[in-house]
Amino acid sequence: MTLSLAATHAKGKFAVDKIFGAAGAAAQAVAQFGKDKVVNATIGSILDDNEALVCLSTVEKVFRNLPITEVANYAPIAGLPDYLEAATALAFGENRPDAYTNAVATPGGTGVIHHTIWNYSEIGDTVLTSDWYWGPYKVLCEEALRKIATYTLFDENQNFNIKSFEAKVNELLAKQNSLVTLINTPAHNPTGYSLSDSEWDQVLEVVKTAAKDQSKRLVIMVDIAYIDYAGEQEQARAFMKKFGNLPDNVLIILAFSMSKGFTMYGQRTGAMIGISKSKDVIKEFGDINQFSSRATWSNVNRGCMRLLTTIYNDKSLLAQLKEERSQYYNMIRERADIFMREAKTANLNMLPYIAGFFLTIPSKNPDAVCNKLHDDNIFAVPLAKGVRIAVCAVPSAKITGMAAKVAQAMAAVE
Repeated sequence: MTLSLAATHAKGKFAVDKIFGAAGAAAQAVAQFGKDKVVNATIGSILDDNEALVCLSTVEKVFRNLPITEVANYAPIAGLPDYLEAATALAFGENRPDAYTNAVATPGGTGVIHHTIWNYSEIGDTVLTSDWYWGPYKVLCEEALRKIATYTLFDENQNFNIKSFEAKVNELLAKQNSLVTLINTPAHNPTGYSLSDSEWDQVLEVVKTAAKDQSKRLVIMVDIAYIDYAGEQEQARAFMKKFGNLPDNVLIILAFSMSKGFTMYGQRTGAMIGISKSKDVIKEFGDINQFSSRATWSNVNRGCMRLLTTIYNDKSLLAQLKEERSQYYNMIRERADIFMREAKTANLNMLPYIAGFFLTIPSKNPDAVCNKLHDDNIFAVPLAKGVRIAVCAVPSAKITGMAAKVAQAMAAVE
């Protein structure tokens, strides 16, 4: 018997990250064959056409010019007040809902997910998300002694499956009084899908109907990590207006992150933004989430908070940043368009892509498909039910011809 000193709730836990595993295999191939011979579609960061990591030049310039005291010093547990104000303003754009709001700094969007699960679901509860989801959602639930359940994201017409969503909401609320739902939109990871405004209306109608039972508490956490690469900025945020005047027992939480929008992936800075009709709920939101921050990571990266605040308060810098983002959005869009066009020619079935860093091909045997692609020095990420392609990281020249090779690999193993 293997010796273990772990507590009962920790025993046996381990994480196998297929994304980093696939990236490692790609790195080995690059070392063996050279970068020009390898297609690395595993990386969830923007790479330019020379496959170098992109840091937006406005971000780099401002960050390098911050006083060292702003980089090295502690920040308040809740976050710098002007950062929280700026992050909230940037999250909403011109679409601030008619509601009370509050914000707490977090280490990226992951910190928001952690606090949402920990503070708004009961131990042993089941958290809801779609059947296509970012793998760490499950890890975060399990670490917090919760379970995860899924509804079917797409219906037979490749639209949001509102019937499956409604059925799962009602099923879980029949068993528990609180329900946390994680929705990643716009530019969903891993599919690139975005809920339309009318689909949001349907989601909120389900939530409002369930909320008529005052004994129930419903929390929708919207993971907006990729929103700055989801299309026209205000149009991509228009759905947020719908979060005003919801029932008192409904709380909306936005997971704001600087990782993608400010290309500061490793600096781990984000914000948890609460939206509620109730002043009491929003006061409690600030109190309990600050408390959890003190009990986990303490405080968040001051330098990165000051970076965002500096850019936000300078109209010229903010305009430059948006222009740079727009260029990279168009670059990613061009890559995705090539893949989708060639996928159609190759009769390769893919999930509906609207925008974002990734697109996904459903597969009965994703691991085998990805292993077969290694024969062509193509590296992608095998998911539970498909193959994820990071169009954010692959130059257009290497995207060309890729869909046909994926189709060939699928035909060979399936």
